[in-house]
Amino acid sequence: MKDNRKALLFAIATVLLWSTVGSAFKLTLGYLNYAQTLLYASLTSCVVLFILLVANNRIKNLRHPGYGSIARSALMGFINPFAYYLILLKAYSILQAQEAVALNYIWPMILVLLSVPVLKQKITWISVAALLISFTGTLVIATGGRLGTLDFSNPLGVGLALSSAFFWAVYWLLNLRDKREETEKLFLNFMFGFAYTLLFVLATDDFVLPGLKGGIGAAYIGLFEMGVAFVLWLKALKYAENTARVSNLVYLSPFLSLILVSFLVGEKIMLSTIAGLSLIIGGILLQHFTKKLFGKTRKSNVAADGL
Repeated sequence: MKDNRKALLFAIATVLLWSTVGSAFKLTLGYLNYAQTLLYASLTSCVVLFILLVANNRIKNLRHPGYGSIARSALMGFINPFAYYLILLKAYSILQAQEAVALNYIWPMILVLLSVPVLKQKITWISVAALLISFTGTLVIATGGRLGTLDFSNPLGVGLALSSAFFWAVYWLLNLRDKREETEKLFLNFMFGFAYTLLFVLATDDFVLPGLKGGIGAAYIGLFEMGVAFVLWLKALKYAENTARVSNLVYLSPFLSLILVSFLVGEKIMLSTIAGLSLIIGGILLQHFTKKLFGKTRKSNVAADGL
């Protein structure tokens, strides 16, 4: 049953949780390295998702998942959480939190580009303009506002942040075609992701037991970034009469993240970060609302032709 009030509450709760993650990443990386952080965060997420499956009497569905389901989760788990978060956390370890937060939000524009070869969608001039606006935003952030010189403050960190956005866009596209129940497939994906991360940590001789602060930070990331927030977001979409209206609340998250990064991490938010992020989100919204407007126009024309 649709309930806009519940949808709004779940969406706001999700956005607030996601807004804390940039600060949680940066603070936790002060106690654990990027691989160790992912190891304990993904373990926490597996435990949380297992509890949710048991509570909803769905764990029995995973007794015989089938070879196809296992193969899909082996691939999906490699992309997310393993590759996506490993690269993203490495980016956070060498960039300022504000830069990593902002650059990661380029993923919807990467999704547009990937949709051309994968989903056979046509790209319009408006989409090209939106891509250029968002891409300019990434340059503003990467250069600290020094567009004239194109002097990148940290080329490796910027490359990693943009690469993580690519992996998330690929995961999103694959997830569109995966019709399995969300919590069940997410649990299997994260089980594989945890296994890959454990092997990576052992291979790089990085295995350590986390201290109290590092353990709390990693558990927080696993609980709220990878677990509870995702479930709350699914509930928001389930109750929403208009999913697009609810989805637009997501774009509040990076700006709230910058406020929290300033207070919790102690970074001075640069004007170039705000300007660049505004350009990135502006390009995304231009693409989003133009697509909706043109979609309505086409429907209206079809209806008029039929009269």
